[in-house]
Amino acid sequence: MVLAGAMDGIGNTMQKKAAELERMAEVLITGEQLRLRLHEGKVIKDRRHHLRTYPNCFVAKELIDWLMEHKEASDRDTAIKIMQRLLDQSIIHHVCDEHREFRDMKLFYRFRKDDGTFPLDNESKVFMRGQRIYEKLMMITENSLLQTREEEGLSFERTVVASEFIDWLLQEGEMATREEAGELGRRLLEHGIIQHVTNKHHFVDGALLYQFRMNFRRRRRLIELLTERGRSIPENHDSPFCLRKQNSDGGNTSFLSVSPTKEIKLIVGVRRSSMSSSCGSSGYYSSSPTLSSSPPVLCNPKSVLKRQVSPEELQTPGGPYIKKTFTILGDAVGWGFVVRGSKPCHIQAVDPSGPAAAAGMKVCQFVVSVNGLNVLSVDYRTVSNLILNGPRSVVMEVMEDVDY
Repeated sequence: MVLAGAMDGIGNTMQKKAAELERMAEVLITGEQLRLRLHEGKVIKDRRHHLRTYPNCFVAKELIDWLMEHKEASDRDTAIKIMQRLLDQSIIHHVCDEHREFRDMKLFYRFRKDDGTFPLDNESKVFMRGQRIYEKLMMITENSLLQTREEEGLSFERTVVASEFIDWLLQEGEMATREEAGELGRRLLEHGIIQHVTNKHHFVDGALLYQFRMNFRRRRRLIELLTERGRSIPENHDSPFCLRKQNSDGGNTSFLSVSPTKEIKLIVGVRRSSMSSSCGSSGYYSSSPTLSSSPPVLCNPKSVLKRQVSPEELQTPGGPYIKKTFTILGDAVGWGFVVRGSKPCHIQAVDPSGPAAAAGMKVCQFVVSVNGLNVLSVDYRTVSNLILNGPRSVVMEVMEDVDY
């Protein structure tokens, strides 16, 4: 009994440490996603002041304007708190290190990753190694290694079998020996990157099942930086963008699809993720990202279409449909829309603050072609794969009901 209690104490300590490191990792991911978006929007650029050039920096006041414009903050005080959090975590700093507070002024700040001053301690190095391994696993076309599996009657996403994971690490040249690969697995677990699916075991080379604790590709909302547990938002691997509405009374969680002009409750985006669906055409399932034992949630059970149409009906001369062409440049977190249906596919949801909405895309439009390839006779999985495996700039032709 004493030994069992001691082991429980060690396990609890390890879980607490993993949770702390996981929170640190969330800050790093959120900061990196913001950095890429700011580079994409040319908010970060070389600037001059008093005959001196400061490369790769942004103006605090302009950034706060940008955060509010992109609905990342409801007011300037909230925007300041968000950026202060990144400054406190050494993600950003004043270009001359003269200010330890983020101020709503014409001051220059810079991401430490852009000037090579980011502090690479052991925790950061393990996190970056884990993220790189995760990205490599996600790039496997026929991914039998990283997938959803069941254990003790529960479904867990992003899982690997320990022995298969070690085989892959050796095959990819990540580690030289099986012992070193096992040690890497233990470090990833101790630093909160992976965990045993039921938290009963440390990492060991065998048939045990382990899970990546986080989806590195999930689009983080900056407001999550100000919450103790920002990752309570449901996530999904099934599309470049997903909308959900959380039900606070504990009832069924329903899918929320909106046009860019309507208010939404919650936005979560994922870029270049796995497009495999884990249930039938009526919807798809996703388990909670907190990796708890809560059951899977039905995320998208209902189409936004009033009625399904055929490809022939869409192309009938004089019909009630007009063709539109959009060029959508994906940002650091995705393209900002969901495709659903089959023969033809339709736009199920659009992120009001994403690239697709900016290009003019709306829900209920039917997809005609992707990058010049006619897709009227395929299903949404094929369309999604064309987008995910193609260039970041996507040219899409759609048909829109003139009465919509």
